[in-house]
Amino acid sequence: MRSPAWTWDELLLACALVVKNGWRELRVGDPAVSELSDLLRSLPLPERAGLAQHLPEYRSVGSVSRKTTDPASNHPGYSGKPTKGGSLDRRIIEEFLTRETAMLQAAEAIEVGIGSGQLALIPEQPGEADEDGTTAAEGRLLARWALSRERNPALRRRKISQIRKLGLALQCAVCSFDFSSAYGGLGDGYIEVHHVLPLHISGPCETKLNDLALLCANCHRMCHRSHNGASWRTPDELKAAMEKVAGSPQR
Repeated sequence: MRSPAWTWDELLLACALVVKNGWRELRVGDPAVSELSDLLRSLPLPERAGLAQHLPEYRSVGSVSRKTTDPASNHPGYSGKPTKGGSLDRRIIEEFLTRETAMLQAAEAIEVGIGSGQLALIPEQPGEADEDGTTAAEGRLLARWALSRERNPALRRRKISQIRKLGLALQCAVCSFDFSSAYGGLGDGYIEVHHVLPLHISGPCETKLNDLALLCANCHRMCHRSHNGASWRTPDELKAAMEKVAGSPQR
C-alpha cells in the first residue's frame, strides 16, 4: 500500500508552513515539520481512516519535508530547478500568491479545529465539495465546519425567532423568495441560514445571530459554490451578481 495523493487541505497546511518560512522548504529536523506530520496524520478525512496506523510512512516527517520543496521550488522567485509537483500544487501556490492572508487564516482555523477536537466530531456534510470534487479554496474541512454550523437546528430556530420578533418576513436576503407565500402551510417557517463571513475570517468562535442571514436553498448553494477561485459569497455580493446578470443585454 502506498500513501495516497495529497488532498487540497493537506497542501493548504503544507504551503502555509512554507510561506511562514519565507517560501523556503523545511528540513526533517525542523520541529514545525514534525508538528505538521502529526497534524496531517490526524485529519478527519473518512477515506483516510486507520491509514496512519497501518502505513507508517503516511505523511511521515520525511514525506512532509519533501512535500515542502514543491511550493518552495515552484515559487516565481525561486532561482533553481523546480520540482515537478502537480496541478493541485500549482493551484494552491497561486491561491497563496494572490490571497496570502486569507489562506494563512484558513490554515490556522483548520489547526485550531483539529487541536480543539471540534473538527473530529463533525461528520461529512453534503455540499462540502462540489459534484466534480472541487472544494473551497479554504479547504474541505472548513467548508464542513461552516456547513455543520449553518445546519444546526437550534441556531436556525433562534435566528428565525429573532426575525419574527422584529416583525420581518422569513424571506431570502438575496432574491426575497418566501417559502410560505409560494407553498402555503407547507413552506411556513422554512428558510435556511448562512454565515455572512467565512469561518477563516470570523474565527472558530461561537456563532452570533447577527452573523447569520436567511437564504432560500438556491441562493444558499450559490453563496457556497466554488467559482473562479472564490468559495464564499455574502448575500450582498450574490445579490449584486444577480443584478448584474439581470441588467446584461439579452442574447
